[in-house]
Amino acid sequence: MYKIKTFNNISEKGLSRLPDEAYDINPDHESPDAIILRSYKLHDYPVPDSLVAVGRAGAGTNNVPVTKMSEKGIPVFNAPGANANAVKELVIAGMLLACRNIVQAWDYASRVEGTAEEQNKAVEDGKKKYVGYELPGRTLGVVGLGAIGVYVANAAVALGMRVVGFDPTITVKSAWKMSSEVVEMPSVDELVRQSDFVTFHVPLLDSTKGLLNAQRIATMKDGAVVLNFARDGIVDDDAVLAALDSGKLGAYVSDFPASKLKGNSKVITLPHLGASTAEAEENCAIMVAEQLKDFLENGNIHNSVNFPEIKLARIGDARLAIANQNRPDMVAQISHVLGQSGVNIHHMRNESRGDLAYTLLDMDEAIDDGTLAKITAIDLSLIHISEPTRPMKESRMPSCA
Repeated sequence: MYKIKTFNNISEKGLSRLPDEAYDINPDHESPDAIILRSYKLHDYPVPDSLVAVGRAGAGTNNVPVTKMSEKGIPVFNAPGANANAVKELVIAGMLLACRNIVQAWDYASRVEGTAEEQNKAVEDGKKKYVGYELPGRTLGVVGLGAIGVYVANAAVALGMRVVGFDPTITVKSAWKMSSEVVEMPSVDELVRQSDFVTFHVPLLDSTKGLLNAQRIATMKDGAVVLNFARDGIVDDDAVLAALDSGKLGAYVSDFPASKLKGNSKVITLPHLGASTAEAEENCAIMVAEQLKDFLENGNIHNSVNFPEIKLARIGDARLAIANQNRPDMVAQISHVLGQSGVNIHHMRNESRGDLAYTLLDMDEAIDDGTLAKITAIDLSLIHISEPTRPMKESRMPSCA
């Protein structure tokens, strides 16, 4: 029986992918095999020796200590693309809110008082203050062309906008899904210079912190609109506020409200609503639950932010999964130990990612404790042993870092 600890409310549709006969799901588990969470900050959580996997029911993993998990040989899974439509819709809504002055106009209309005739006159007089503009023909710059960025770009193209994008690490999968009308930009600098709207869809890293700063804002079109539905910190709020006050920028739409942004008529802030739809929460939970299930039962890894992608069909009576430092001769040493013990390897696969390496081996028979001890002596971090007739038999070893 696998023990799954949950933080936050996880969609029942997702948890239902983990059958009751094999999974015990409880937020109070003290020695869980795996954790599923949404926004809970895991950085101060004392990692138990039992833990072998973490699943984040969302795209970003800033609330998970990924480096610490890597050092302990624990893969961290996420759900890229599961909330892409929800965020896309909010970005499009953000552009419409900004270009049509909807928030300001609503505020004005909500404060109109007097007789019916007086109100009608006030509405007609006031609407002149909120004349906006339409999206077709305007240029949207999309920084980051992952699952969400591609959805946003394609939707903007469908609305008749010119779309330019920048992402030096775009995947083949994303490129296949993106409209051929999206124009590639050589740099963020060139993208912001050409754009009427700029939206960001990148993780918060040292390299992306303050990605939109005063220097780049100075090169933007007068009246341009900035949208940040990615992560707090990617946009320099102080620089944006200064540009709004000077009239350089027309509006700022952010999913990350801060005290300094309050009270500015050109700022629209939302309480981190990007993925806050029932559909997105369900999709994220389903995706991460299925990934954890495949890992716990088969050792396969899909959508991990720190481990390599690996999938191997089950053949043989036992499976061994090993995570270790990415060093030369490791696979040969493991194979040698198994060969000396008379264990035949049916088939195997090895992949690496940065300093981590991960190996799956299917064998004709399960290894005994003596063979396991010999593998441990190679100075590896053994994550788990899987057998097809029963749940994972866990065996923790020293850190791989």
